[in-house]
Amino acid sequence: MTATSSTLGQGSYSTLPPSLTERLGRLAYWPAAVMLMLGALYFVFVVYSTGQAAWAAGLLVLFTAGFYVYLSRGGFAWRYLFPGVAGMLVFIAFPLVFTAQIGFTNYSSTHLLSETRVREYLLEQHDAVEDQVLGYSLHADGAEFRLVLQPEGGAAPRWVSPPLALRSARQPVRVDLSPADAEHLPLTAPLQAALPLPELIKHRDALARLVLVRPDKTELHYLGLREFGPVKPQWTANPNGSLTRAADGVVFDPNRDTGFFQSSTGETLQPGFKAFIGVGNYARMLFDAEFRGPFLSIFTWTVVFSALTVACATAIGMLFAVMLNWEGLKFRTTYRTLLFLPYAVPGFISILVFKGLFNQNFGEINAILDALFGVKPAWFADPFLAKTMLLIVNVWLGYPYIMILCSGLLKAIPADLYEASALAGASPATNFFKITAPLIIKPLAPLLVSAFAFNFNNFVLIALLTDGRPDFLSTKLPAGQTDILVSYTYRIAFRDSGSDFGLAAAISTLIFFLVAALSLINLRLSAKAQK
Repeated sequence: MTATSSTLGQGSYSTLPPSLTERLGRLAYWPAAVMLMLGALYFVFVVYSTGQAAWAAGLLVLFTAGFYVYLSRGGFAWRYLFPGVAGMLVFIAFPLVFTAQIGFTNYSSTHLLSETRVREYLLEQHDAVEDQVLGYSLHADGAEFRLVLQPEGGAAPRWVSPPLALRSARQPVRVDLSPADAEHLPLTAPLQAALPLPELIKHRDALARLVLVRPDKTELHYLGLREFGPVKPQWTANPNGSLTRAADGVVFDPNRDTGFFQSSTGETLQPGFKAFIGVGNYARMLFDAEFRGPFLSIFTWTVVFSALTVACATAIGMLFAVMLNWEGLKFRTTYRTLLFLPYAVPGFISILVFKGLFNQNFGEINAILDALFGVKPAWFADPFLAKTMLLIVNVWLGYPYIMILCSGLLKAIPADLYEASALAGASPATNFFKITAPLIIKPLAPLLVSAFAFNFNNFVLIALLTDGRPDFLSTKLPAGQTDILVSYTYRIAFRDSGSDFGLAAAISTLIFFLVAALSLINLRLSAKAQK
């Protein structure tokens, strides 16, 4: 193969004819790009067709930016930055904004739908006209089927449908009925015997889409596995957006403060709809006395739990690190391995083991206390003991991390300082408080702030060990005395508090700002530690 060389300045380059793979790649480049564009547009259209216009617009902007970055000739640096920026927007910024937005609404298990969807749902409600309900039977007619309808008891008149394919469809299918006489319904062939109930169940979805029209233009709708009949709407829509109940003429207006269609007498309709309530959820945290009491107690306990965990774990971890740093200690490696084990074992396993150890009747801890002192503490029933148990378990899980950090920091302290201290006759306690602690606490401070933030959201420990219990008594929303903010939020959103997503989102937003503040403190401490 012959290469052509040229000189450009002090460098040289060679040109070779493109390989077959390169030529195929160039030929397939734009067709592949067009196919990806079409796929992206189709995905956006599908999202838009479901009624999510805002989501579709966001996806369109994201896809457009991506194609522009990777298909244009400029902006090569953005080709490396775009995945990270897009991931941050999709997985961090969007969930945060979406959660904060929910915090300003009454979104809950009773207010899941939009006002428009609730109105549509109510207008879809119908009552059957009982005196005109007809029974039906389904008969095979070759590869298709026919419906035969008649009043209960087999009385006349009867109607018959034309041959139907009974394919499932999204939209209602209108079918004209004919009188069941010899012309339209031979009582022998080609009709077969009526299909049994199991066969009717197989065709239920297709039958439910049928709207049967009698010769007098009366429409018959599917009412069940054995009946068709005319229906009358329960509600009628008014131009101002209100609904009128057909049975008694009572008008229900949409109340956007409560999220319900409500009459002048205060009667409300289910389901409710999602409505914007402003700072209502945040005001509830501050001004609703029945909610504020447990919430402030849980917030205070969250701070105390995180602070005590970090303080105790730091004290124990630092103590062990100093002891293991003593050159004269025998079997240091063995001790270090044993003390590291709580960190090596998966946390959820240790938590479940401790849950069994603290069992009031069968746990080993109470067995030992009963043998020594004749007591069996109710660790899970008494609020103080339950909190003490949480701290014990969390410190057990957290001290190895601090011990490892301190062990590394101790290696960086010059040995000359301890030698000079020994010549001055200083005690070990003086060495610790005058040399060791001041030199390791500064680089350790940012990590302690991170540990505090982690324990602020330590959901796994609470969920597996106490599940937030014992509960507060006589509260508007169920709340546990060992709950921390994150577990309390989960309880409000998904457990036994009516799935109040709006209130849970408001608390989650508060937690985010608290953790963000701790992160800023962490960054400042890290910057100071590097100086």
